[in-house]
Amino acid sequence: MEMSTIEVLNNGMQCLVDNMGIVAAERFVSTVIRERFDYTQWQRDHFDAMSSEELNKAAVDYAKSHPYKGQGKVITV
Repeated sequence: MEMSTIEVLNNGMQCLVDNMGIVAAERFVSTVIRERFDYTQWQRDHFDAMSSEELNKAAVDYAKSHPYKGQGKVITV
């Protein structure tokens, strides 16, 4: 089942607070709003500048340092 917009916003804000603290999370949100930050364009600029080897190494390093801790969900149709 797809999450509602409110659930996405709540989960995103909770991730920010859990990982950055409330002050930094609020600062992040206000900066994104104020600067009209285009996350998609930032990702393209950032990742297009990386070689495939660099991208792979960054992904592997991230996966090792951030093991999945969520709850697996079984989706049945």
